[in-house]
Amino acid sequence: MRIHPHSMLLQELAAALERDDRKALTHALRCPDCQEYLVHLLARERPDPAGETLAKVLPWNRPAVDYGPAFAASTHECERRRDLYDQERAEAPALLVELSAQPAERRELLLQQARFHTWGLLALLVENGREESHADASRAEDLAQLALRVAEELDPELYGAERIEDQRARAWAHIANARRVRSDLDGAEAAFEHAFHHLRLGTRESLDRAVVLDLKASLLRDRRRFPDADRLLRRAYQIFLAFGDSHRAGRVLVNLSTICHDAGKPEAAIPLLQEALTLVNLDEEPRLRLIIVHNLLDDLAEVGRFMEARDLFRQAGDLYERFPDPPTRSRRKWVQGKIARGLGQIGQSEVLWLSAREGFIAEGIPYDTALVSLDLASLYAEQGAVPALRQLAQEMVVIFGSHKIHREALAALSYLQQALEAERATVELIRRVAAFLKRAEKDPGLRFVPDLAP
Repeated sequence: MRIHPHSMLLQELAAALERDDRKALTHALRCPDCQEYLVHLLARERPDPAGETLAKVLPWNRPAVDYGPAFAASTHECERRRDLYDQERAEAPALLVELSAQPAERRELLLQQARFHTWGLLALLVENGREESHADASRAEDLAQLALRVAEELDPELYGAERIEDQRARAWAHIANARRVRSDLDGAEAAFEHAFHHLRLGTRESLDRAVVLDLKASLLRDRRRFPDADRLLRRAYQIFLAFGDSHRAGRVLVNLSTICHDAGKPEAAIPLLQEALTLVNLDEEPRLRLIIVHNLLDDLAEVGRFMEARDLFRQAGDLYERFPDPPTRSRRKWVQGKIARGLGQIGQSEVLWLSAREGFIAEGIPYDTALVSLDLASLYAEQGAVPALRQLAQEMVVIFGSHKIHREALAALSYLQQALEAERATVELIRRVAAFLKRAEKDPGLRFVPDLAP
């Protein structure tokens, strides 16, 4: 039977640690080499008084053992592995650039070379797969698939079989998230099954599980299983806080805020996003700051706090400029148009939404195209601009037919087009169709019933 320290002692120890100390201890808890070295340091620098007393009282008949050579060898091995990992991390970006510049067939040939079989490259691929999920979901999945391919080649004795399984779990979770972003929810579900399988084969470290839970909650949110998503996120949030990882805890709050937004409660999302800004390390992940600020702008506009949104939008100008990818530019114009409309700047709002719409069309993002088009339709309906409404509706049906938008969503748009042609479309009908499309994007099985549409 093991005798463990009292839980209060452990709580006091955790509370007394500074941020850097907590990070170091968190790493040591995961790393067998560091654990061994830490035991050595504790034994060398802080002799156990109880042990000394017992040594004086109890008769020990066995000869003294010199552990010095073993400790020295362990320390040397720990330092050797640390240097190896540092070197691999330094070399990984160049290896990734070399891989990315090649077609798939050539990549496979390159991956047969031992110089690509490094932990540094695997970790970089997994991390970049996470970062790319918002800007380019297809590339995010490609990077995560490359990570799985690299993991196959790693030496389990050198890097640890269970640690490799942890990275496989993260790679599959990022594949799942990339598929979710592309609205392939069934594909995402299958990828998460792989992720949890590899988690069970890995170290079973809580942090890795929290990462996967956080991403799985996004899928549950998109399937509108809000209570289940909320439950997973709160578990992940507690794990991250327990490990002193406030950055990831802040990310979880962003996800929780999105659940509130999708559930039609933007007013509840706002304080979560404001709290997230105080927790995340904005220098470590600048795009996350953009996501938080953009979502906060959207929620402020949704609840009618347009002056506050306008001031925040002006402050966020430099932040938006740091991410000039086309989808981000279009979403910036979209939310700017919402603020302009709320402030009575109708002409500016129309120009911004038309530009955002063209951007979404060019990038092949059908649902955002539909939603910004419906914002325009609502604007035209309020102005009584029937010809503009009819033209907009015709264009929407053509665009979505070519982008293979699912049948029920297309039925909703066709119904709206017919109502516009008959001059019986109202602003309320447009809003109901928009609400249906928001739900249908994440739930392809949702049926559109005109008289019962939300």
